[in-house]
This record gives sequence, structure tokens and C-alpha cells, in this order.
Amino acid sequence: MKKDYLISFGVLFITGVLVFIVTRDFFLEFASEYKLLGGFIKFFFLASIGDFIAIRIKAKEWKIPSYILIKAVVWGLIGIVIVLMFTIYPLGIEALQDKDILPFQGNTFFFALFTSVIMNFTFAPTMMAFHRVSDTYLNLKFENKKVSIGKAIDTVNWRQFINFTVFKTIPLFWIPAHTITFLLTEEYRIIFAAVLGIFLGLLLGIFNNNKKTP
Repeated sequence: MKKDYLISFGVLFITGVLVFIVTRDFFLEFASEYKLLGGFIKFFFLASIGDFIAIRIKAKEWKIPSYILIKAVVWGLIGIVIVLMFTIYPLGIEALQDKDILPFQGNTFFFALFTSVIMNFTFAPTMMAFHRVSDTYLNLKFENKKVSIGKAIDTVNWRQFINFTVFKTIPLFWIPAHTITFLLTEEYRIIFAAVLGIFLGLLLGIFNNNKKTP
């Protein structure tokens, strides 16, 4: 019990340090100049922390995730794509409003809402499915099972993924969270996005319930 408390304190401390670092001026300036690398670094660490906490919640004890470095690299690559999407979608919504395809041009709230809704119902499921398959593949490989991409795809509990991850977490959590994100100024948007990176790893880790494999 004492060991568990010490590890919990250590994880909390490291999380606080990482959030502090990625929201300091020196890192913000670095991430502004090297956006893709900055996105990789943030998700490499923060989403991995969320993944680590998710394992603690599910297993009721602290365990180091299998292939932790490879999984962290996958998170980093996802972070790069998220940086791209956080540029593409706002510009796309602005263009659609300029052409009167979407209403409420100039309204900050509806701009943020449209961006969040469209991004989360197009990009987010693809990203989450990619993470689910890659995570399942690595978990099967760690268990010394004969593994292939096809095997990983077959192992994923797609009913749970669609019913809960897509149809519940997206409308009830991610759309409101990203609407708030796009309402914030750039400085606070970065801070909020850093915290959401932890939640992304946490939620996808907790609800990664796959079919039983022989």
C-alpha cells in the first residue's frame, strides 16, 4: 500500500512537471517554431502518462505498459497529426463560413462548435481506431501470440468502440472539450490541449477492452 502511494505521488509529480514544462514560454516558443516536433514531444510524454494511469485504474496496481517506448512513439506520431488537424479544420471552417456554406460567420462560439463537431466526427474516430489497432497489436505481441495486423483488427471489440468510444465519449466529452479549446486564445489553448493529451491517453487506455483471444 505504501509503495502504491509513493508511485501515485511520483506519477502525479511527474505529470505536474510535464504540464508545467509544456506550458512555459521557452517550450511554447520552441513549439511555435517547430510545431510538428512540439506536438510529437507533448503527446509522447503526456498521452503516455494518461495511458499509464489507465492501466493503474484497470489493473488496480501500477504496471509499466508493454512496449512503452514504442507506444510513446505512436502517441508522438498521433500528436504530429493532431497538430496538422488543428490547423486544417479551423481554416476549413473559416472557408465554409466565408462561402456561406456554414452560418454564423464571425461568431466565435459557432466557429469553435463547428470546428469541434466536424473534426471529432471525421478525424477523431479514424485516429482512435488507429490507436486501438496499434495498441492491440503490441499487446498481442507482448503476450507472445502469433500476431498480424489482421489478428489485431479481429481482436478489437469494435462494438464497444463504436457504442462507447465513438457515440458516447465524442459527443459527451470531446466535442465540448474541443469547443472550449477553440474558444480560448492561443496561449491558453496550448495549456488546455496539453491537459487533454493526458485525458486522451487515459480514456483510450481505460476503454481498450478487446475480445478474448485464445
